[in-house]
Amino acid sequence: MTIELFVSVALSVISAATPLILAATGELLTEKSGVLNLGVEGMMLVGAVVGFGVTLGSHSAILGIIASAVAGALLALVFGVLVLTLLANQVATGLALTIFGVGFSALVGARYVGQPLTPLPKLHLAGVSDIPVLGPIVFGQDALVYFSFVALFGVSWFLYRSHAGLVLRAVGDSHDAAHAIGYRVIGIRYLAVAFGGAMCGIAGSYMSLAYTPMWAENMTAGRGWIALALVVFATWRPMRLLLGAYLFGGITILQLHIQGFGIAIPSQFVSMLPYLATIVVLVAISSNRTRVRLNTPACLGQPFHATT
Repeated sequence: MTIELFVSVALSVISAATPLILAATGELLTEKSGVLNLGVEGMMLVGAVVGFGVTLGSHSAILGIIASAVAGALLALVFGVLVLTLLANQVATGLALTIFGVGFSALVGARYVGQPLTPLPKLHLAGVSDIPVLGPIVFGQDALVYFSFVALFGVSWFLYRSHAGLVLRAVGDSHDAAHAIGYRVIGIRYLAVAFGGAMCGIAGSYMSLAYTPMWAENMTAGRGWIALALVVFATWRPMRLLLGAYLFGGITILQLHIQGFGIAIPSQFVSMLPYLATIVVLVAISSNRTRVRLNTPACLGQPFHATT
């Protein structure tokens, strides 16, 4: 493998992993609070179309990214009202949220199909970005790639190094105990759900503003479901998300290069590689039930209703 090919593949893997890191980071914090939101795919699609539309209209990627975060958070808050206030089933509501996001994004995005957009600019530091191999990989990314790392490390610090993170984990592990000592369980979960939605919206905006700077119906192509699986793969540990995201990102890119290497594999099999890898990983993790049980938030998916 030549140096040029290695750099090209590395850049492609980073691009493929970034939306997974963003979405999975938000979902991880949501699940740590004891809420299971399966609407990641729908929130990503809404974030993608809103981010693209606002950026196209305002000619400002910053406004587009902010708008995508707001759209994702608002959609997540709708989910929050249904499951936290009205006590609807979290699994059914999350699936409905994804279905709504797919349909809504297709309807709104119909006007944007085929319209080009300038991709997010890459960072370029004179003398540093030009370093062979290391320069373009480390110092030649766009802002959302660096933001994904900041968000991941920030969530890790928040959960395990701050009092507020301890409270959130307590709510996820035992909402009754947290409520008994005076914490506002519903309010904390609303904040966690809104944060998760905002991160999914930003992940969607990365798809339409950087990964493929255009709008196409259902452009996330199941990445929201992979992000959900990635949270389980990481056993709800933020730093393990990084390894998992780049593993899945590498497999996603592999499907684009494997036939170019002259390997005779049917295209249908190659296209299903990321999802096949997701199933294999989930089966492998489920075999270690003790580890999964110890790391899963005890109240995950359970409704809470204050009786006092």
